[in-house]
Amino acid sequence: MMNIVSSKHSFFSRGFTLMELLVVIAILGILATIGLGAFASSQTKSRDSRRKTDLKNIAVALETYYNDNAAYPVSAAGKIVGCAAAACEWGSEWKTGTTIYMATLPIDKTAYNYYYYSDGSRYVLYARLENSNDLQAAKTSEGAPGEYGGSVCADGVKCNFAITSTNSPAPTVTGVGEEDAF
Repeated sequence: MMNIVSSKHSFFSRGFTLMELLVVIAILGILATIGLGAFASSQTKSRDSRRKTDLKNIAVALETYYNDNAAYPVSAAGKIVGCAAAACEWGSEWKTGTTIYMATLPIDKTAYNYYYYSDGSRYVLYARLENSNDLQAAKTSEGAPGEYGGSVCADGVKCNFAITSTNSPAPTVTGVGEEDAF
């Protein structure tokens, strides 16, 4: 009886082999890579969702401005001209006279900018989504990722998401890197 117990004890005390440890480490590495990829994807989707919400909130404020003034504020260099006679900076208050249209104009916290175009009778708001395969991102007629010509959301980077006033035609979509007149 003593013999059986001592052989059982030595079987459990020998530990893991090097090969078993390497297999476990490899499996953990694969799982970590999958987890980090999913986390990065969810972060991108979250930032893109924020951009869409920001533009929708700006659109609501633009409609309020239109109701008060019978025109949309014009644009200058991709910004709203509506802070007195100057262009409002993204991230600052949008106030005309005593009316505050937005306490803080949203700002894209990444390297991209929002872009606003208006002639006073209609407007287009642009943003750059990180996920070019987003269902609401610009697509060419072939379904490939596209961009909006004339809208620049960063140095040399065109915008690929737009919200327009109800009376504005849809902006022209070009293929990525193609030139187009605005």
